[in-house]
Amino acid sequence: MKTYNVGVIGTGMICRIYIDNIAKRFEIVELKAVADIALEKAEEVAKIYGVKACTVDELLADPEIDIVLNLTPPFVHYDIMKRALEAGKHVYTEKTFTMNTQEAAELVALAKEKDLMIGSAPDTFFASWVQNARAIIDSGRLGRITSFAMVGNRDNDRMLGAMPYMNKPGGGLLLDYCVYYLTVLINLLGPVKEVSAKIKAPYQQHLNTFPYSPQYGQMIDTPNESQIYSVLEMENGITGTLSINADSVFFDQTYFAIYGNKGILYLACPDWFNGELSIYENTYDFENADKPVRIKIEDPYAFKTNSRGVGLADMAWARLEGREPRVNGERCYHVLEIEERMMESDEKNGAFVTVESTCDRCIPVAIPTDTEESALKTR
Repeated sequence: MKTYNVGVIGTGMICRIYIDNIAKRFEIVELKAVADIALEKAEEVAKIYGVKACTVDELLADPEIDIVLNLTPPFVHYDIMKRALEAGKHVYTEKTFTMNTQEAAELVALAKEKDLMIGSAPDTFFASWVQNARAIIDSGRLGRITSFAMVGNRDNDRMLGAMPYMNKPGGGLLLDYCVYYLTVLINLLGPVKEVSAKIKAPYQQHLNTFPYSPQYGQMIDTPNESQIYSVLEMENGITGTLSINADSVFFDQTYFAIYGNKGILYLACPDWFNGELSIYENTYDFENADKPVRIKIEDPYAFKTNSRGVGLADMAWARLEGREPRVNGERCYHVLEIEERMMESDEKNGAFVTVESTCDRCIPVAIPTDTEESALKTR
């Protein structure tokens, strides 16, 4: 079996889980090099995994690197991905895809021109519970889908001091967190047709309560949005809501339900690989039962633990099989455009705005739990 060599750019907080999975979990990819603008950080990580450390320029020039894993801050994603594509590398980037759709469209076109793959996190839609939800929906068990509701929360009082990137461009609730919900949504129900939204940033400063921060105990600027309230209409006519409030409590207390005329499916937090499903089915006995019974559903599929990087591994399998990756440029662009149209709607006082792009639902990953690597193989 052919393997694809991966070079990682960026050694921040998220890098360890990606590198662990690439180095130990997915046989189709092999970690070869780590780069960072601060070479000493790259050397520290590279030593742990027994690979070489190098500068970004050296990694992009290395003919052995097939795929670049871009873990840099969002505001430099465009530059790094463009340079990687121009160097003939496939690219997978941590969210967000780019800072705007103009940049994203240019990169998708460049990748097509050079016959290269491009994709972006989140890849949490590979999770067992999401794939099981997809199978339930496709089986008709819920009957006719009539609506959905997604409500999420975060605790910025704790998080903004611990994660300084959340106070920089691209670190707001829309691009950093809403992206998980939208990515799972389009993989379950298809593309979005139009959106209405109100987006708020009511707290422009926070007290830094993270004790390991250099700014601990000080007031810090927190300019990014922290509340999103929206209505989304899908191309298939289903309408639902998405609301996320980061001025809340720890941990995520997601409410995510898909409503059908034969049942209601309750899902987990789209930010997590681990999660549970339950269902109310339309079989309530009004004469003999005190209340409807919500039944827990076991998930028989792969990727129940933190599998960040599975989207990158799927890109490698896709190249080997001659198919589109489940995380591809068109789907990443569509999610980013939904977010841009939400911002436009807010500027228009919540008026509905049309989403011009579209995408297909990806191939399901409905493979038994004991075959995680081959879960990405479709033939």
